[in-house]
Parts: sequence; structure tokens; C-alpha cells
Amino acid sequence: MDVDIVEDEVEVEVEVPEYFICPISLEIMKDPVTAITGITYDRENIERWLFDTTGTTTVTPHCPVTNRPLPQDSDLTPNHTLRRLIQLWCTQNASRGIDRIPTPRAPLDRFRALNQLIKDLRNPNNNIPDRLTDTLHRMESLATKNEQNRKHMVKAGTPEAMLLYVVACFGSSRTAGLREALSILNLVQIPPDEARALLLANDRIIDSLSWVLEHGTENCDKSVIRSHALSVLKRLVDAANSSMLECLKPDIFGVILSTIRDFRKCLAMQGLNAALHILLSSCQWGRNRLTMVARGAVFELIELELTMPENRTTELILGILFHLCSYAEGRAQLISHKGGIAVISKRILHVSPSADDRAIMILSLVSKFSGTPLVVQEMLMVGAVSKLCMVIQSQCAPYLKNKAREILRSHSEEWKIYPCIKKSHLTRYFIE
Repeated sequence: MDVDIVEDEVEVEVEVPEYFICPISLEIMKDPVTAITGITYDRENIERWLFDTTGTTTVTPHCPVTNRPLPQDSDLTPNHTLRRLIQLWCTQNASRGIDRIPTPRAPLDRFRALNQLIKDLRNPNNNIPDRLTDTLHRMESLATKNEQNRKHMVKAGTPEAMLLYVVACFGSSRTAGLREALSILNLVQIPPDEARALLLANDRIIDSLSWVLEHGTENCDKSVIRSHALSVLKRLVDAANSSMLECLKPDIFGVILSTIRDFRKCLAMQGLNAALHILLSSCQWGRNRLTMVARGAVFELIELELTMPENRTTELILGILFHLCSYAEGRAQLISHKGGIAVISKRILHVSPSADDRAIMILSLVSKFSGTPLVVQEMLMVGAVSKLCMVIQSQCAPYLKNKAREILRSHSEEWKIYPCIKKSHLTRYFIE
């Protein structure tokens, strides 16, 4: 690789050794590290690649050069020899405009800096909004920079410090630094064991995040801070044990549904999916399901699905609706909504096998336990019957075909009287 340098108004071409160049950025490496695949990258670039590729999913990223699996937690070995060679080359070419590459900070220095920032945050004499916000800004900058910093932040106890800060904001009804603290928590992974221990030690953590969603955003960017709060809450719910989820306060479901209603207007998918994931995880307990139904969850979810969200969002919505429709009150809400049965029927064979499963199971519950003449007629009019016929002819799993056949069989006599359906479809082909 060649670098063009202007020297005494004459352009001088400096040839950079190929092995000094990072395969990702195509720039001179500042902190070369070697991955388990044997390829050397600049640390910041490969860590950003790992973080951006993985994100919030469980997909294993691949080496950009070899395309071999490269787990996010795999070791990146510092290549000290190569770094010294790069530094020496930069020094030798300093007169030609090449800047020397500084020696990377040692992990111990990072720990000291982080510990000092956390200490400043907890110092009662430092309880001045501007000073606290400045400290949080510096910590957010560290978390944003690279994955190595985020790992050090976890080891230094940053997740606990940030959660306690959010709880303190809740206790004093202040919002200074709240966005930064939640942004850090959104960037820094909270180990499940640590999250569980924090929830057990402080029963105000969930309440504080609920407060953020409902009241703690007056002076902040509402959409951003709510998305951060929901992402953090989702991780805590994932880590919580059964007794914790079973004892969630009813008000939190109302707050989350209100947030979903607001997200529906702007379609902020990351926060929206986090909110739906929380509801789905909480549906394991009947008490929570009844609370959601009482708070109008079925109506809100149908309204959200009518906006044609992305496939993952639809899967989450149908998963929650299936649990809520296991109760008569939930089915009653679904039936009372003019678009309820129609939108569920429309999603069959259009999203994913998982969505097909939940949608057909919802229609089965409605057909079996709430199949009044009006409901049976609506199923025919909105295309549910036709879609079930298509399921039997499709490549769906055998159990879903059997379930569709069961629904058709249960009301075949009522549907036969309508001229828009062929009797032979219900008797000879699909029912027998």
C-alpha cells in the first residue's frame, strides 16, 4: 500500500508494508492483535466488527478474511513484535509526515481510569448534576469506543454502578445523566448471574426502569431513552428466576403497553421488540396473563400488528396473543376487534413457520371455545377458512395440517350453507 505525503510541495509516495495494514480498515494498525484464525487485525476494528456483527442476536460472527467462525469472546492475542515494527517504521519515516503509533494503554490503566470514574459517580460530594453528567459522558465514551473497553467495564462493576444510579434517579425524581447511564447499560453486557444477584439484592431496580418508561423522560429524548430502558429491562427479565417474574407488579404491564402504543406511532423496532419480549417472557404465569388482558393488551397488539411490522415483531405478537387467548377474556377482546381474526388469518403462510404455528393455534382456541355463529361467519368472511384450506395443501408441518383440518371439521356444517365455499372442499378433500 502506498501513502501519498506532501514534502516541500512535492508529493512523495511512501510505500507501507502490506502486513502493517488492517484487512478491515485498510489503514496502518495501531494495536495489532491476532485472532484464533491466524489473521492479524487492528484491535479496535476487529472488536467493532465482532460487536456490530453479533449485536443482540446469538449469531456467531465470522473472520472477515477467512470466513471461519470467530466467537465474540474468543481471545485476541496482542502482536507486540508487529506493533514494534510498525512503530519503528513510523519513526524512521517521521520526516516524511508519518505519525508515530502510540503504545496502547495497558489493561491495568483502563481499570484504574474506570474505578476512578465509578468512585466519582458514587462520591456524595460529587452530587452536582453537571459533574455527574460529565462523568457519565466519559464512561459512555469508553463504552462506545470498543469491545475491549466494554469487557473491562463489566469487570470493574460498571453495570451495578449504572443500575444503582438509575435507582437513585428514581428515588430523587431527577433525570440528569439518566440517558447516559442507560446508554452505558445498553452497550455493556450484564452477565446473567450478576443481573440475577442485583435483582435479588435490590427490589427497586425493576420499579426504577418502569419509572423511566413512564415519568423519567421529560427532559430527554423520549424514544431513545425508552429504547435503552426496555433493552436493559429485557436482559434483566431474561436473567430473572421464576419467582421474580411471577411477582412482577401489575403496573409494569400497563406502562409497557403504553410504551408500545407510543412506539406504534414511530415504529422504533429495537425498543418495540424488547417490550414485546418482556411481555412474552412474563406470559408463563397466569397472573401476568390476566393482568395483561385487563390492561387491554390484546387490543394494543392487534393494532400494532395492523401496522405491518417486521417478521420478528409479528412472531412476538402472535406468541403473546396465543397465551392471552387461552383465557375467555382474551378471546373476547380478540373477537371484539374488527381486525382481530382477519389480521391473524392473513399472517398465515406469509411470515414464518413459527408465526404459522401461533396463528393457527389462536384460530383453534377461538374456534373451539368461542365459535359462536357470528364468529364462525366472520372466519369465513375474512378468509380464515380459505387460509386453513391452503395450509392443508402447503408444505407446513403435519401437526399444523391436522390442526387446520380439525378446525375445518368442527364447523363444516355451518360453512356449507354459504355459497362462497365449495361443499366438496369441506367434505371430500379436507375433512375426510
